[in-house]
Amino acid sequence: MADLHHRPDLSSHPDVSEMRDRYARVLGGRDVALMDAPVFLIGLYCAISPLVLHYSANQPQLAAHNLIMGIAIGVLAVGFAVTPTRMYGLSWAMCAMGAWMIIAPWVVGSSPDLGVILNNVIIGGLIVLLGILCASLSMKGNRAT
Repeated sequence: MADLHHRPDLSSHPDVSEMRDRYARVLGGRDVALMDAPVFLIGLYCAISPLVLHYSANQPQLAAHNLIMGIAIGVLAVGFAVTPTRMYGLSWAMCAMGAWMIIAPWVVGSSPDLGVILNNVIIGGLIVLLGILCASLSMKGNRAT
């Protein structure tokens, strides 16, 4: 049977201030963790959107482009989740990727229709918005440390 003696409070531990500082450092930047899942889901949708909207036949270059961009956004999201302190510097790159997604139908595609344009503009706008949010939360976390 387990020994269930009452243990003393850690406030009397000699290294309590150091433990609190380390705990704050480790968990300090995790308020941006809420951004990981939406970024990953947008990347996943970006990758499969040519199949969902059936424009992989008439826009093959744009279909391949969206697949590659979706995978890249998903990899960024996984990086944000695994090593947030190192990866959130790339939030501004995600903003640039979103801006590229907005103009890609005209640059990569050939005479895109309204559905293709709206799809890429909405995806790009969401990526830019989440990139700005990630970058601002990252900068807020850097100021606090």
